[in-house]
Amino acid sequence: MRSLIEVQQKLLPDLVNVLRKRYTLLQSISHLQPIGRRGLAQAMMTTERILRAEVELLKEMGLINVSSVGMTCTEEGYRILEQLEAMVNDLFGLNQLAGQLQELLGIPEVIVVQGDSDQSEWVKHELGRVGARLLKQHVCEGDVIALTGGSTVASVAEHLTPSAVYRSVQFVPARGGLGEKVELQANTLASEMAARTGGSYRLLHVPDRLSPDAFQSLLAEPQVAEVMELLHSARIVVHGIGDALTMARRRKYDESELEELEQAGAVSEAFGYYFNEAGEIVHRMPTIGLQLEDVKQAEVVISVAGGASKAKAIQSFAKQACQNVLVTDEGAALTLLGQKP
Repeated sequence: MRSLIEVQQKLLPDLVNVLRKRYTLLQSISHLQPIGRRGLAQAMMTTERILRAEVELLKEMGLINVSSVGMTCTEEGYRILEQLEAMVNDLFGLNQLAGQLQELLGIPEVIVVQGDSDQSEWVKHELGRVGARLLKQHVCEGDVIALTGGSTVASVAEHLTPSAVYRSVQFVPARGGLGEKVELQANTLASEMAARTGGSYRLLHVPDRLSPDAFQSLLAEPQVAEVMELLHSARIVVHGIGDALTMARRRKYDESELEELEQAGAVSEAFGYYFNEAGEIVHRMPTIGLQLEDVKQAEVVISVAGGASKAKAIQSFAKQACQNVLVTDEGAALTLLGQKP
């Protein structure tokens, strides 16, 4: 298969480009459906005129349906996407990018999906789909799964489906609320993952930022202590990786605190820790939840983060050497490797 792909790339480069364009179009529709032509053009950063002929072709081939509510993917369309997935990873150079990132970052397994989630919303859905697939591959009966909040982990939740193995699994938020949209908080995502899979969940009702006195007081609460015990036993951790200053602003840091982080060279955030480019901890929030030492004790740590803007954050957190799997996208991968996205 690899040799055939190399021949096609040399003799029929235009064919590869056409395949990539149509595969991306079908993939976008599958993630964003039902969606109109105008919305799809905006999502793919193109024009309705350019899309028109390709949409008609996919419709004629029976890969999409077009109705008054928008375009949707057919069963045949899903089948084609599934069959093409392994081939396009080689054809589009995604496996090669993944291999280069494994070597650069020292992470045992890296999966790169097509696109840049900074530019296209459907790419974040693809990150979530792959993240959900990996979680199902790794989960065992009786597992405790710790998860953080954020839009990327929310996308993982959206793509989870029921399975017998999940019935004895507990989903536990890795920390309290961020003070952001409730649908993106770890508590909400833990309950959603449980609902989608048939598992159970626990909640952690504590603020994300705490004074030292409040921190000690809440730790003494029996319900909080019970959830913390579960977190210490988590075998699997699913989390995103944040840009340091972006996350600090979402946590309502004031200007002086933001300036301190910037002067300290903070580029990444995960689990309430802020890291510089060397992976050193430059700031730590007094927060109740999963601590870095707990993450390093987990057997499976799945990091899901994409977008060219996350490249420095991804590289910074990788220096903690606690990840088993990284799911990212072309935008981040190419930026990390010094190539133009």
